Amino acid sequence: MAGLPAHAADIPAPGEIVKSPNITHVTTVPKPEALADINTDMAFQGDYAYVGNYYGFSIYDIKNPKKTKVVSSVVCPGGQMDISVYGDLVFGSVDSSRNDDSCNSTGQSAAVKESWEGMRIFDVRDKRNPRYIKSVETNCGSHTHTLVPDRKGKNVYIYVSSYGPNDAFPDCKTPHDLISIIKVPVKDPGSATVIATPNLFPDGGFPGVPGAYPNGKSATTGCHDITAYPEKGIAAGACMGEGILMDISDPENPRVTATVRDEVNFAFWHSATFNNDASRVIFTDELGGGTRATCNEAIGPNRGANAYYDIGADGQMTFRGYFKIPRHQDATENCVAHNGSLIPVKGKDIMVQAWYQGGISVVDFTDPGNAQEIAFFERGPDAPNPLSGGHWSAYYYNGHIYGSDFNLGLDVLKLNDPRTNKANGVKFDILNAQTQESYRDHGHKH
Repeated sequence: MAGLPAHAADIPAPGEIVKSPNITHVTTVPKPEALADINTDMAFQGDYAYVGNYYGFSIYDIKNPKKTKVVSSVVCPGGQMDISVYGDLVFGSVDSSRNDDSCNSTGQSAAVKESWEGMRIFDVRDKRNPRYIKSVETNCGSHTHTLVPDRKGKNVYIYVSSYGPNDAFPDCKTPHDLISIIKVPVKDPGSATVIATPNLFPDGGFPGVPGAYPNGKSATTGCHDITAYPEKGIAAGACMGEGILMDISDPENPRVTATVRDEVNFAFWHSATFNNDASRVIFTDELGGGTRATCNEAIGPNRGANAYYDIGADGQMTFRGYFKIPRHQDATENCVAHNGSLIPVKGKDIMVQAWYQGGISVVDFTDPGNAQEIAFFERGPDAPNPLSGGHWSAYYYNGHIYGSDFNLGLDVLKLNDPRTNKANGVKFDILNAQTQESYRDHGHKH
């Protein structure tokens, strides 16, 4: 199908839901009116989902997924509010230069030394009344972040990914080949502070390939996103110009152990996910930055796609194949590989993933050279918001798929397929998709 052009009649009507027969649309909870910008990333703990928004975040009660409801919303502007949860704490990334660190802040140029961007920390013990308790400023702000808890649970480290240096910015000058590491004592989060800014690319990293979209390749200036696998002591970084593996057995001193580049097809290394036994890593290419229509015949199946790499006994990566959704999208639909998570099926590599207006896709990549879509859910073009709609993230958590739609809210889906139904018996207490846990020791199988 990937080689066939999409006819106008094949594009669903604006807002029309189309899906594979093995997916049920359980509910959509509209975005709270107080959050006037787009929804972003998600995290889960217990019976609650946390959904980021450029204006703040919301907490949802998902104990009964069919009756998912908003518990509270926090208005605290500062995009993009990449979000994670640990214990009674919620962490939010701010990559939007502000005049101060408060929830009443307004935009202010990063050229002003007093401007602020970085991490915000909230106490969510009272789900109806979250409290903002601490901010930590970081170099170039925080586009995304990744939690790395220590083995005793006393501290949680935050690996902060940021980019976009400019010599006119006092706190974000070139070169910017680093990440920031924040140490948060769990019982005293108010003392959270940056403890290290390791240089991951002492040689400067990939220099990039000049050229306008879609042919230019991004240079490496820090990382866009990092996925950690703390129990295995490893992490994978998607660092704009390249993909890396790291040894994080000492979380205060991460060390790059392998690097891979794709100068033919990858424009912007965006995110990473390990398979369950960490013998494989998936990197995504955010061609066009999420604001372009890249799921079409002109762009083809190998750009704006997933790339699968096997991790050998020597710790080096070997390319195995690409995957891109086989459903062509309209010219008004922003569509590219974006955030997803594993579906916990023993012995299989299966992932659910968001593709902006390409919707939500479930992919079996057990054979990474021939990855196959086995389920999907999408809507027709978001007519009021051309090239600015669709699903930012899609994650599997305790039997359901949750999708954060830019403009519409939180979608809840149920996948019913013999290839994935064993996952229903695997229960987690927490899901931060960028902090992977193995599912070997979780739950039981029906």
